[in-house]
Parts: sequence; structure tokens; C-alpha cells
Amino acid sequence: MANSTEHRASLPQLGGALFLSDGGIETTLIFQDGLDLPHFAAFHLLRSVGGRAALARYYERYIAIAKADRMGFILESPTWRASADWGNKLGYSAGDIAAVNGQSIQFMHDLRARHETPASPMVVSGCVGPRGDGYDPGQVMSALDAEAYHRLQVAAFADARADMVTAVTMTNANEAIGIARAAAKAGLPVVISFTVETDGRLPTGQSLADAICEVDVVTGKGPAYYMINCAHPTHFEKTLGNEPWTRRIGGLRANASKRSHRELNDSPDLDVGNPVELGAEYRELLRQHPQINVLGGCCGTDHRHIECIALACRELKRAA
Repeated sequence: MANSTEHRASLPQLGGALFLSDGGIETTLIFQDGLDLPHFAAFHLLRSVGGRAALARYYERYIAIAKADRMGFILESPTWRASADWGNKLGYSAGDIAAVNGQSIQFMHDLRARHETPASPMVVSGCVGPRGDGYDPGQVMSALDAEAYHRLQVAAFADARADMVTAVTMTNANEAIGIARAAAKAGLPVVISFTVETDGRLPTGQSLADAICEVDVVTGKGPAYYMINCAHPTHFEKTLGNEPWTRRIGGLRANASKRSHRELNDSPDLDVGNPVELGAEYRELLRQHPQINVLGGCCGTDHRHIECIALACRELKRAA
């Protein structure tokens, strides 16, 4: 069982075994659980007993799948929106934001204490989202400004004994570099997860290859690995060849829907896609890129998708 910060020095998912994570937390809580998440801020639920219970139920659906399949699990904190600008929209001060990020990590530690087993090791990750919109880079910050902006949240994760930081739905390389630097200074391993459009490029137009190589060059290969999230496998599968940069991709958190970001943003309904088909697409990606071993979901996915992904990938991975 993990205690304190022991995973920071050696993240267990780097050993190659399959690790699951959760699905699209915000879309599930809003569209399926009927909860109000202003500005998609799942961390806002920590304010109430009922909200905390809803979050526990949400995570425990996925934990049960990982434990049944004897897989590891990444406990990704509900803090995608818990940075200064988004917190300010909800009336949170800088002190409030630091406190709620710490509370979110403690919530993850509590889940781990209740559910971790030797067959299903669990890693507590502090989730960082983009300063702007996850679908639109807007005005891109410098790497220096990004580091300064995200420092408060990353420091709160470190103080609360998170094992790592995961920057999710990154739209541009500068912000990824800033977060990687902030994490390094806080003594935390960091994972960078980029999002791409239907053409496989970042919302800035930069190729995924160039973005990963840029972050690696500037940070001295600071990230432990990279991920892709908030895009359907059909949007990026053709961009992943056999070049060395692709071996830096260690995880996937795909959307259930094949719709573009704009179509998803404008849609009044939730497109859950086809869970079985999504599982098969993950399996094919793992067959071609066997270093990928962290598997979760993003918009529109729920425990059904993760269950199908686990079923489709576990025998392939274990045979390898």
C-alpha cells in the first residue's frame, strides 16, 4: 500500500502494467447524474456532503472495474477547473483555490486508503486544466507566464502529498512547458496530455509530434510521459507512426464521440458513441503502440466505456 509520497520517486505505471483511470467526469456528472457544475467545475462539489458523496460514487464505479481486473488505477483529482481564473468566476479567492486543491488531493488519498490492494496499486494525481478553454487556445501565454499562473495549484498538490501532476486538455506547447517547469520545481512528476482536432493537430495548428518534441527539448524530457485526451481515436490514430516521438505517449483518454470540438460544444445532447467499438479502437492502438498502458476516457465516456476498454485491452497487454 502506498504511504505519503512514495510514488513520486517511482511511478508504478512506468513499469508497463495496465492502469485504468476514470472517464468524462464533467459530462457524466452533468448529463447522467443531473448535477449542476458551473463552468464545468467538478471541484465545486466538495463544498457539500451530498457533492462529496456524488464524487465518491463516481470514482468508485471505475475503481471497482480496476480491482475486478487486477489493474492499477490513476486517481485523477476533480480539479480540471480549480485554477485562479476559473475559481474567480465562482467566487473563490487565491487562498480558497489553494485550499480546495489540497482538499481534492486528500479526497483522493481517502479513496486510495479504502480501496487500494496489492493487485491494484493506486496513484494520486493532481489534475491541471488549461487556463483558457479546453477547445480553444485563445491568447497563448508565454511559458514563463504559464509557469507563474499554474504554480499555485501545483504547489497545493505538492503540499497535499500528491504523487504526480497531470496537465489535461493542453491546447498549446507553451502552457505545457510552464506546467512541466512548475511541477519540477515542486518536486512532482508530471504528465502532459494534449488535445487535438479532427486533423490530429493541436488547436493552435501545431502537429502533435512538434508539440511533444518542443516540450521535451525545452524541459530536458521533463514529463514522465505524454497522453492524448478529448479527441476520438479516429482523429489522431493516423498521426501516430513509428517515429521515436510516438514512444513518449503512455496514455489515452479519448472522447466517446467522433464529433469535432465545435460540434461537441454546440450540441445540446451527450453523444456516448459506442463503448464496444471504442474498446476495439483502444486495443488496436495498443497493438500498434505497446508502450501505452494508462487508459481512461474523456467527454461522453463513463464506466461502461472503461469496462469495454479494459476488456478489450487486458488480454492483449498481458500476452505481450
